[in-house]
Amino acid sequence: MITGGLGTQQISLYVEEIDLGEEKPRTVVSGLVKYMKPEELQNRHVVLLCNLKPAKMRGIESAAMVLAATSTDGSTVELITPPADSKPGDRAYFEGYQGTPEPLLNPKKKVWEGVQPGLKTDDELRATFVEAGGKVCVLRTEKGVCGVKSVKGGSIK
Repeated sequence: MITGGLGTQQISLYVEEIDLGEEKPRTVVSGLVKYMKPEELQNRHVVLLCNLKPAKMRGIESAAMVLAATSTDGSTVELITPPADSKPGDRAYFEGYQGTPEPLLNPKKKVWEGVQPGLKTDDELRATFVEAGGKVCVLRTEKGVCGVKSVKGGSIK
């Protein structure tokens, strides 16, 4: 859940404090300024990728990545949201990939870069991973499916 601490850095980045049910919130930097107003981000549940190597963005360390879908024409960006009754820290996974995630993806292996092109929203507004063979795996938590409001066929980053 994104809670207080939302700020901007040179107008193009949001600096968010996100509650993941851990000891303290994580600082996350996202490039959503031109797509969303601060009030659209505050006090809402989102889906994050948490096992990327922390990265500095304009001098601020970001400890996760907020997942969002972008429409095919690039005009609309929507946050991937978990089911309504989700709680901070609920784990999301793609169907068929429920195993224990690696604590930190090795950036030299380019795992994220290999997976990201297969991340899409479908016609049912669900967040999915489309395997090389075409099999569709839906992103979900134990409480249900993660998705978006209106972006069909969008890429997820």
